[in-house]
Amino acid sequence: MSNDILQRLTETLEARKGAAPESSYVAKLFSKGDDAILKKVIEEAGEVLLAAKDADKQHLVYEVADLWFHSMVLLAHKGLSADDVLNELARREGVSGIAEKASRK
Repeated sequence: MSNDILQRLTETLEARKGAAPESSYVAKLFSKGDDAILKKVIEEAGEVLLAAKDADKQHLVYEVADLWFHSMVLLAHKGLSADDVLNELARREGVSGIAEKASRK
């Protein structure tokens, strides 16, 4: 189920790349470029941190959904998708975090 949602969202984001900025929120973000998209990712990450300090788990889920969404907008803007991230997570599966970090150097 979750992969279906990610796939549909990826398709929607791709369709918005060529849309008129006034036609959708995502098209507007794409038209503004890197700085606007990065600002939203940073803003949403901060909201996740604040929500994590609350006792309201649903608020945290809501904010993480916003962060994931805006991260996917960023990925699409850079010609990437959730599949690229999922493939990287699959590559790391079963690998020690310490060993994985050491392999990046």
